[in-house]
Amino acid sequence: MSRRPRRNHSAAFKAKVAIEALADGKTIAEIAQKHDVHPNQVTEWRRQLMERAAGVFGGAVAPEAPPVDLKALHAKIGQLTLENGFFRRRAHQGGIAERKAMIDRQAELPIKRQAEVLGISRGTAYYHPQPVSEAELALMRRIDELHLEHPFAGSRMLRDLLRLQGIEVGRRHVGTLMRRMGIQALYRKPNTSKKHPAHPVFPYALRGLAIERANQVWALDITYIPMARGWVYLVAVLDWASRRVLAHRVSITMEADFCVEALREAAARWGAPQIVNTDQGSQFSSADFVAEVKNIGARQSMDGRGCWRDNVFVERLWRSVKYEDVYLKAYDGVSAARHSLAAYFDFYNARRPHQSHDGRTPDMVYFDSLPPMKAAA
Repeated sequence: MSRRPRRNHSAAFKAKVAIEALADGKTIAEIAQKHDVHPNQVTEWRRQLMERAAGVFGGAVAPEAPPVDLKALHAKIGQLTLENGFFRRRAHQGGIAERKAMIDRQAELPIKRQAEVLGISRGTAYYHPQPVSEAELALMRRIDELHLEHPFAGSRMLRDLLRLQGIEVGRRHVGTLMRRMGIQALYRKPNTSKKHPAHPVFPYALRGLAIERANQVWALDITYIPMARGWVYLVAVLDWASRRVLAHRVSITMEADFCVEALREAAARWGAPQIVNTDQGSQFSSADFVAEVKNIGARQSMDGRGCWRDNVFVERLWRSVKYEDVYLKAYDGVSAARHSLAAYFDFYNARRPHQSHDGRTPDMVYFDSLPPMKAAA
């Protein structure tokens, strides 16, 4: 089997792929397959375009370089040699996926040498993306359905449940698909008080709190949405008291930006809540999301790790969305998913009777329980 030659993509090509990813017309997997690149590259180019877009509209001109001082240059070379040894040792302490992300295909240093320095196989840098098969998508959908029915089931139990249905699959494969889908077994895990040093974790503020009116507490969560080809992710802003969906966003990646946009839209349309409750996911502990919660004047609260009951109303919303719309329609693209989910949430808010509200709709409960001043406005 012949080796695939190394490819250096031009800046114009990267920009074209990143713009197509920002358009949200296709999934990351579809864009990667179309342009014959790895999905991780598409995600990274999309992120770089978003971060550097502001520079297009102006910026200081770089000053001329000062004359070269050979003595200082030689000292710098020695310093860089020491630093290179230090950072090389530090890089080897990270995971393989983390080290793969450090490879720069546009750097003058050959990819072979980059892989050697990082201590990873060169073959991983030349991985040829493969489209997700129909069988794999069907398996992911079935895992998602079983996860809704049995949220406590881990990869072993899901494997056994699938085998009882005649689907032969290994536990490791099930675990890999669960990570790809962003789901995990919901149960109380040991050492739940230990916090990640790089992410802020806010205390759970709803325990013992009487939630009796609209815009008192909002909850946010992300879920996996299967489609006929590929998948997307959905985030929703839910009013806790009325169960009304105040805003939502569909994204082809699990970046924090679409969560920030959903919260910002909800606050702009309906006013700010007292508390915003989420899980401890990286999207909700990111600097951008934490800053947005402060910007709207709300207090952030987080579920305990593995405590799915802390955010049970959003989990119940996902069950309704998937069984009443997603699984029935098998969206054929991102645009179709976005349009259908928007129509479902309009129905859910305005016309779908809610059992916990004695048959009233979320809209009825929300507007009836608004504070008097906001209701008059």
